[in-house]
Amino acid sequence: MAKMKQLAEDILREVGGEQNVVSLTHCMTRVRLRVRNDNQVNFDALKRIDGVMGVVADDTIQIVVGPGTVNKVSDEISRITGLGVGEEAAEIDDLTFEEKAQLKRENMKEKNKTPIKFLLKRIGNIFIPLIPGLIASGIINGGVSFAVNAGADPTLGIIQILQLIGGSLFSFLAILVGWNTAKEFGGSPVLGAIAGMILFNPALANITLFGEALVPGRGGLFGVIFAAWLMSFIEKRVRKFMPNSIDIIFTPILTVLFVGVASLLVIMPVAGVMSDGITSGINAILDVGGVVAGALLAGFFLPLVMVGLHHGLTPIHMELIQTFSFTALLPVLAMAGGGQVGASIAVFVKTRNKRLRNIIKGALPAGFLGIGEPLLYGVTLPLGRPFLTACLGAAVGGATQALFATGATSIGVSGLSLTPLIAEGKYLQYLIGIFVAYIAGFVFTYFFGFKEDMAKEI
Repeated sequence: MAKMKQLAEDILREVGGEQNVVSLTHCMTRVRLRVRNDNQVNFDALKRIDGVMGVVADDTIQIVVGPGTVNKVSDEISRITGLGVGEEAAEIDDLTFEEKAQLKRENMKEKNKTPIKFLLKRIGNIFIPLIPGLIASGIINGGVSFAVNAGADPTLGIIQILQLIGGSLFSFLAILVGWNTAKEFGGSPVLGAIAGMILFNPALANITLFGEALVPGRGGLFGVIFAAWLMSFIEKRVRKFMPNSIDIIFTPILTVLFVGVASLLVIMPVAGVMSDGITSGINAILDVGGVVAGALLAGFFLPLVMVGLHHGLTPIHMELIQTFSFTALLPVLAMAGGGQVGASIAVFVKTRNKRLRNIIKGALPAGFLGIGEPLLYGVTLPLGRPFLTACLGAAVGGATQALFATGATSIGVSGLSLTPLIAEGKYLQYLIGIFVAYIAGFVFTYFFGFKEDMAKEI
């Protein structure tokens, strides 16, 4: 723990001290800090800290320290700053929503202000806190499916209990997404949760509007995100003119009534059309484009991971699963990590640089399990050319997955960990695809991607 404490202290020193930290969150591999003043952050020194694999400057400063370590370092930073994970400094909480937005705009890099990137970042922030639950639930569900496919009796009590445990999150996921969406946009989280409850309430099937019965979950998580955002938007507007003495009563009542009706009349139909278009479009791309589409999607996915925007694709995966019972996109994109693993093994075989070899040895186990950031920020990206050859290896793996038409019944993991979640029993085909990505990444990097003098950059 002394090492984790030192790492936390070093990070805080280079981000301008604990007084400069506004909020603390983390995902599977990255400590995410929001600061008052970007000018106080020494990004070059931050990247050189022993234990830091990479730094991404965005609306939050994302410091890559790797799986396992990220939890311990975040706990140490929380202890030093007094901020809980996911909590904002008290004086920041006292600011109005507009003042918070202004603070975020001032700290955001100009190059990061593109609308698409901003949208993906917001969506990512909604789903990142859910990742541990998605992983746990998905693997439990995958293990049960694997056992049933292998001949286990689905009526056994233990199987049913595990199905209950693994499926609970997905049964109520809309509520959590609504909660996080409202929180992300500065509204009351409980009102966002209500938006999720409304759109996925089974009682909708008993309501008929314009001659048609409503469909629970129509529009999926896209509808929930939009409805929860609308809850936040309306709540803040109503609060501006509502007298303080009755604000706590009438602001939520008016917000819930307005958004509740709008959700049924407008949001569900519009989000339903959008959801159908996205899911049908993705499937059409893979069906028509075949191996070429698989190669392009997998080959260009690493740059999205590089800037931390890959979580923004989560609602697309969830819509595909809801519509088709599996997502054909996830196994293809998972090959990005496979290409990195192969490229890193090639570097390990060729280099004599002890520091580089130690980085690879420490990061490879996580890479095999589908957590690619340690290899990305610690090996391939700093070296330069191996990043490109890793993308080529990923493209070959993605083409293979598209050829086999594999799909995943849940999300949250990739790499070898995704195997139990593969749909229709295509476990062997998926494993063949990922080993093809390993081999292609290795071959491209060994022969074209790495020379020993590159190791000096590490």
